[in-house]
Amino acid sequence: MNPAPAAIARPLPLNEDCPRCGQPFRCGVNDGHCACFGLEIGEALRQRLARDYTSCLCVACLRELKAQQALENPEIP
Repeated sequence: MNPAPAAIARPLPLNEDCPRCGQPFRCGVNDGHCACFGLEIGEALRQRLARDYTSCLCVACLRELKAQQALENPEIP
């Protein structure tokens, strides 16, 4: 009897292009486990993102914008 084939690890499918940087990424918000869930974004940045973009951004861009905001406006969380 042959053993069952090992599960093949496959990357998650890419379903978005980041509207800011254009890089493909997988938004998992509808799956309940998106990488952005672990990133704390203040209300000011959240409002800016809602104003400037109509879809999700990749985690790299979110981190970059968060860091940029912290440098430009250290008093805003």
